[in-house]
Amino acid sequence: MGEAELQRVGREGFPGVLDSVLAIYSAAMRPPGEQLAGRQSIMRNHSGYPGFSCWIALEDGARVGFAYGFHGAPGQWWHDVVRRGLAEVGGEAAAREWFADPFEIAEIHVLPEYQGRGLGRRLLHRLTGDRTERTALLSTHDRLSAARHLYRDLGFVDLLSDFEFPGGTESYAIMGARLPLAVQPSSRR
Repeated sequence: MGEAELQRVGREGFPGVLDSVLAIYSAAMRPPGEQLAGRQSIMRNHSGYPGFSCWIALEDGARVGFAYGFHGAPGQWWHDVVRRGLAEVGGEAAAREWFADPFEIAEIHVLPEYQGRGLGRRLLHRLTGDRTERTALLSTHDRLSAARHLYRDLGFVDLLSDFEFPGGTESYAIMGARLPLAVQPSSRR
């Protein structure tokens, strides 16, 4: 395995990579099969949000990872639900601070056999490197994991923990970081 190439995919090109992005998501997250059609629809809709940006990791011509996000704004489901949750727990001032100008990282996934090699870190730095927003926000499962360690290593802090999305049953951590992200050597090499 060599060094993966990172390639930007714009909103126009995203439909052409959507099937492979969904396959990477499925391999990394192992969701119930009946959820994949809904996830595909959500991903397709995300590509229409303002400031959408996607990076794909390629190794030997194969897509092995991806990350995408967009400018968060009122009227977007995740933005509204999480902002309301933060205002309820942390107060309106905290919600304003984190959600005044956010870049929302919607998805970042790497095929399991390519994890632990710094690819997620590279994808996140590339995804956020040229953003003009003040903050970056994301949600991740609320448990110790390599992903959670990576996010903390890059400067993300927990804004909410044990957060359940409406209609969901899993606990999530909502994390935020100031942009640009911290640059630290990986402790997992």
